[in-house]
Amino acid sequence: MNDRMTTPWGEPALTRFPEDPRDRLRAWDASDEYLLRHLAAERVPLDGTVVVVGDRWGALVTALAAHRPVQITDSFLAREATRANLARAGADPDAVRLLTTQDPPPERVDVLLVRVPKSLALLEDQLLRLAPAVHAGTVVVGAGMVKEIHTSTLRLFERILGPTRTSLAEKKARLIFCTPDPALERPANPWPYVYTLPDGIGPAARGTVVNHAGVFCADRLDIGTRFFLGHLPPAGGGRVVDLGCGNGVVGTSVALADPDAEVLFVDESFQAVASAEATYKANGAPGHAEFRVGDGLAGVPSGSVDLVLSNPPFHSHQATTDATAWRMFTGARRTLRPGGELWVVGNRHLGYHVKLRKLFGNSRLVASDPKFVVLKAVKR
Repeated sequence: MNDRMTTPWGEPALTRFPEDPRDRLRAWDASDEYLLRHLAAERVPLDGTVVVVGDRWGALVTALAAHRPVQITDSFLAREATRANLARAGADPDAVRLLTTQDPPPERVDVLLVRVPKSLALLEDQLLRLAPAVHAGTVVVGAGMVKEIHTSTLRLFERILGPTRTSLAEKKARLIFCTPDPALERPANPWPYVYTLPDGIGPAARGTVVNHAGVFCADRLDIGTRFFLGHLPPAGGGRVVDLGCGNGVVGTSVALADPDAEVLFVDESFQAVASAEATYKANGAPGHAEFRVGDGLAGVPSGSVDLVLSNPPFHSHQATTDATAWRMFTGARRTLRPGGELWVVGNRHLGYHVKLRKLFGNSRLVASDPKFVVLKAVKR
């Protein structure tokens, strides 16, 4: 597979993170190429503060590294891919300022480039956080595939920054052009969103959830997690991992049920881990908890965990893939002690039992309904 992206600033070799030679998905798409061509064709001045939001795998900031851009991302994997791609391109390691969605944004933005995220809420939050730094002369360009850009996307740019229009489509990609209006009266930022959990879900019933923008199922308990909460095993005072923790409801429920449990909350989303920590604290959960942004269980010592609980995602941006779930399961097998258990909830059609049997040599159905299954695998 060709891993070089053609840009007006050269042809950097780009990969996703973690790098996998079997991965057929590229680290960029046609909207990245379209955006870079536009910047060069229109001779957009790049000598001020260039901010790139939502750069999927660092393709944009790697191409623009000579202009010392700022990258803002919610993804740990995207940030690590950016570091690797910059190094591969021979760029100065300090050429790009790497910020997360939880960091204070720059005080002034002269060029704002936005890769439209899957989550409209995350786009809203980021535009509202950046709006005070945008001025009348700021060049604002969004980019995405046609299927990612909706009327609601354009309305957000209009409502928060100013008049907005779109380009013609090229290779199923489209650009968004926004003219900042400093006099625009912006709405208050509604994020993070706080809501109360329903009854009948175990120890977390009537508890509080804090959801930062972009975290799955922002305004209610998703049905998969709700089903999982009804079938959680006792922690037994051991070390428990809420893997791919999202807003942390599962791990918080474990902590509330067993004050002696040590719970590690892990997610690759900075927004998710911030939500999990806020949810845990809002419920006054006792015991010891750790909150970690990272690539699954990488960095967790082998054989150090008693129980792993997970509701794995099966999308990476717009691509449907089981690569994330597979990495989660292999990480769980490595970090579990002998006799330790991995409990997973997932849609019935995903066939996780096949993967678990292949990895663990066993898989047991704990519970099921017409949509979901809860599965258990034991490390022998």
